Parts: sequence; structure tokens; C-alpha cells
Amino acid sequence: MNEIFIIAGGVYSVVLIIFHVLFWKIFKWPETLGTLNNLNKATIQVLNISITFIFFIFAYVSFVHTHELLNTQLGNSLLVLISCLWLFRAVQQVFFYKLKHKASVGLTIFFLIGAFLYGMPAIT
Repeated sequence: MNEIFIIAGGVYSVVLIIFHVLFWKIFKWPETLGTLNNLNKATIQVLNISITFIFFIFAYVSFVHTHELLNTQLGNSLLVLISCLWLFRAVQQVFFYKLKHKASVGLTIFFLIGAFLYGMPAIT
């Protein structure tokens, strides 16, 4: 069962890769980021590209090293840390975006699902 959680976590990460790659179009970054100075504009884009690569790493490790994640101390540590990242992101969602809109509530739940997918194999 824990393998299923990890593979689902890999799929979850792929969904996030696709979502983040689409940020330029979804949020109309060519137009909306134009109001920022070059440093802030670059920082937002670099952070988005970097987090997208981190999601690729999560997906890769989930799909290719499932056994190691479940059966080594390093693997268990990675599961705990990935789960903590998603829990921390859920808290940030509430703190920065509040829960005033359905999208914010939905994203908070989505991030908690990420914490669950990686947390369950770590604690069982």
C-alpha cells in the first residue's frame, strides 16, 4: 500500500510540474510581471523554474526509487521532508491567501493531500 502512496505522490508531482510550466500563460506573466522591476520579475520566474525542477526530482525519486524511499533511513527522511514541505505550503496558503475563496480552500486541501501521500509511507 505504501508503494501506491509514493507512486501517487509522483503523479501529484507531475501535475504540479505541468501547472507550474503553465504559470506564464495562466497568470499572464508577460503582461502582469511587466509592472515589476527587473530584479523582482526575474526572481519570481527563477523561483518558479526552480520549484518546477524540485517537483521533477520528487517525481523521479517517487517513480524510480520507490523501494529505497520505503526501506532506507535516507528514503524515510526524504518522505518526511517532502511531507513537511506540503504541510508547510498548506499553512502558507492559509496565512498568505486566507480561506476566503474556494480556490484557496481547494489549494489548501490539495497541499494537505501532498503531505498525506508522502507522510503515510513515512509513518507506517
